[in-house]
Amino acid sequence: MIVDRRAAERLHQLLKIVERELARLQATDRRLFQQPFTVERASRLNEDEDLAERVEAFVSRFGRLQDTLGDKVFPAYLAAQGEKTGAFGDNLDRAERLGLVPDAQSWIDMRRLRNQMVHEYIEDPVVLASALQAGHEFVLQLGQAVAVIRQLVPSQ
Repeated sequence: MIVDRRAAERLHQLLKIVERELARLQATDRRLFQQPFTVERASRLNEDEDLAERVEAFVSRFGRLQDTLGDKVFPAYLAAQGEKTGAFGDNLDRAERLGLVPDAQSWIDMRRLRNQMVHEYIEDPVVLASALQAGHEFVLQLGQAVAVIRQLVPSQ
């Protein structure tokens, strides 16, 4: 039940943003993962500009959506419900309790993965291939979180 109208308005704005971000991430995900992302593909990034751009888009869009959900949408949802908001981990635990995410630990893993993709991929093709493949597997979970929140938030 919405108890804070201002937070609810902010939540509606954020939902529009994450729905666009999700659509862009899913489009990039489809193009990048038409085949598994292997170490060999990662090793070709310096020579294949198109592949490098798709990887950069995926990493950026994955990180942005994960950040927006975890740092903005979840707290806005909690605030709209009259729940106390706090640090990322506390908000995530509450989000799990309320059914926004099935498993808080997987979101923590997703955040670590995002950091790994952003900071380490240039140096090590093995790390990049593994991280991107794991990120690809998390795209469905990001989409499910957006869908759950959309179902729980009444339209304006």
